[in-house]
Amino acid sequence: MSKRPVNQRKRSKDGANLAKRLQGKRVCVCLGAGGVGKTTTSAALALGLAARGEKVAVVTIDPARRLAAALGLGELSGEPRRIDPALLGAQGVEGPGELWAMALDVKRTFDDVVTRLAPDEDSREEILANPVYRELSSAISGVQELGAVTKLYELSTEYDFDVIVLDTPPSRNALDFLQAPENMLHFLEGRALKVFLAPGGLAARFLGRGTGLVFAIFARVTGVDMLGELSTFFKSLSGIIDGFGERIRGVAELLRDSDTSFLIVTSPEPEPAREAVFLAQALTAAGMARDCVIVNRVHLHGLDEQPVEAVEALLAGELGDSLARRVTHNLADFDVLMSRDRDTIARLRQELADPHPVLVPHLDEDIQDLAGLARIAEYLFA
Repeated sequence: MSKRPVNQRKRSKDGANLAKRLQGKRVCVCLGAGGVGKTTTSAALALGLAARGEKVAVVTIDPARRLAAALGLGELSGEPRRIDPALLGAQGVEGPGELWAMALDVKRTFDDVVTRLAPDEDSREEILANPVYRELSSAISGVQELGAVTKLYELSTEYDFDVIVLDTPPSRNALDFLQAPENMLHFLEGRALKVFLAPGGLAARFLGRGTGLVFAIFARVTGVDMLGELSTFFKSLSGIIDGFGERIRGVAELLRDSDTSFLIVTSPEPEPAREAVFLAQALTAAGMARDCVIVNRVHLHGLDEQPVEAVEALLAGELGDSLARRVTHNLADFDVLMSRDRDTIARLRQELADPHPVLVPHLDEDIQDLAGLARIAEYLFA
């Protein structure tokens, strides 16, 4: 934990039981709208758990890859990498645990799955070289989310981390993340795949003459037999489909496991707060455990319910009339934000049935290093 002292008045009493809520959890998934500090919160949460003696891996699938900067690293690799304890110590961050970090490399994740499940080297090379596979494993919508849960499953079953903290995309994409295993299982067990795997050109007949003609024209113009590539691709998958399906079922079970915790990260602004409620409802409908709501950037200071004139008069003796007036008007602006935040948090408590959200105050500076993350961690676990 950071050696730097933190103003006790700014700490959130509501966050006092976060460590208890997460006790025994092996997976913590952070969900939330874009721009609410979710990536920073994920990293700070992981750092706080490591400071308490856990071996923690934090994983980001945020396309902006901001996690590396927050951890003071130039880049993150596609495999877990331990944050050097000397680097932590140099910024005043200490703790008995270990902090590891990685950024999701979707294509590498799927390549690794194919390598593990393919029955032989020829089958593996056939899949990896297929242009349909190369496109599906990197550019198709939803593949990023599926890659994330696949990597999450790998980390939970093949590594000895005490806790894995996962940073996810903004909320609407986060729902894709939650639904990715079921969507893939529906595909693997559905009629469309069986048609492509069937012998005798049944796929072409299933697609119909009109679609077949389009594929034929496409092949003449581009020189690429797309229908043939699709058929070859799906047939090459036949040797790994059962193993892949078993892995995806394991992923689906992991997301509903009692050791998995979902944390909704929001800010006190109206739109992110509405997104938080939407996410909470989606989690409940999906049968997934929501353990905590974290409200970032909460304004805690203003006029402290004092009249503007009284505050200005109080400050005038120390600052002079002109500066006292400017400071008081600035405090009045913060007072408006403090009132808004208080009302939003009250609504969140009611609508989410969570009387104790974790509140992280609005800070004057950006979080750009490990010391800053440690400061956020203190608020999370205060």
